[in-house]
Amino acid sequence: MNASRMRPLAGLAAAAALSIALVGCGSTSPGTEMGEHGGHGSASAEAGEMMSADAQFAMMMIPHHEQAVEMSDMLLEKDGIDEDVAALAERIRAAQGPEIEQMREWLDAQGISMGDMDDMDMGGMDHSGMMSEEDMDALEASEGAEASRLFLEQMIEHHEGAIEMAEDQVADGEDAEMVALAESIIASQTAEITEMQELLETV
Repeated sequence: MNASRMRPLAGLAAAAALSIALVGCGSTSPGTEMGEHGGHGSASAEAGEMMSADAQFAMMMIPHHEQAVEMSDMLLEKDGIDEDVAALAERIRAAQGPEIEQMREWLDAQGISMGDMDDMDMGGMDHSGMMSEEDMDALEASEGAEASRLFLEQMIEHHEGAIEMAEDQVADGEDAEMVALAESIIASQTAEITEMQELLETV
C-alpha cells in the first residue's frame, strides 16, 4: 500500500482507539489540555477522561475527511469518469480539505495533537462510514462507469457516517466553532447524499 493510503488508515486506528477509551467517560469543558499527565503509563485512561466531546469530534473527523479527500483524488485520476461525478468529487475535495485544516488548527489551539492518542489501547471498531482497505482497493481498481458508480455508493455511506458523527457533536459539543462546523457538515453532506442518489440513476 502506498504512503498516501497508510495515513488515513492509521488515523482510523487511532480514532477507533480514542472512541474505545472514551466509553463510559463524560465530556469535559472544551479546551482541556491533555499534556498535564505526561501522556505515558496510565495516560490513556486519564486522556480519555479529560477529552472533551469537541476534541473527540475533531480527532475522529480528521481521518474521516482525509479518506474522503483520498477517495476523491483517486477518482479524479481515472479516465472515463462521468463529468457530474467528477465535478462532485472536486467539490468534496475542495470543501473537506479546508475543514481538515480548521480542525487541526482548533486542536493546536487547545494544546492537543493527533499524537495524543498514541498511548491508547488499540481495538477493533467499525468507524462510522469509513471504507475498509478492501473497499479502497476496489475503488482503485475500478475504471470508467464502474468507478463512477462505486465512488457514489461508497461516498454515500461515508457521508452518512460523517452526519452521524456530526449529529453527536451537535448534541454533546460545547465549543461554538466545532458545533457550527458539525452543523455545516450535516447540511452540506445531506445535500450531497441527495445529489449522489440522483446521479446513481444516470451513471
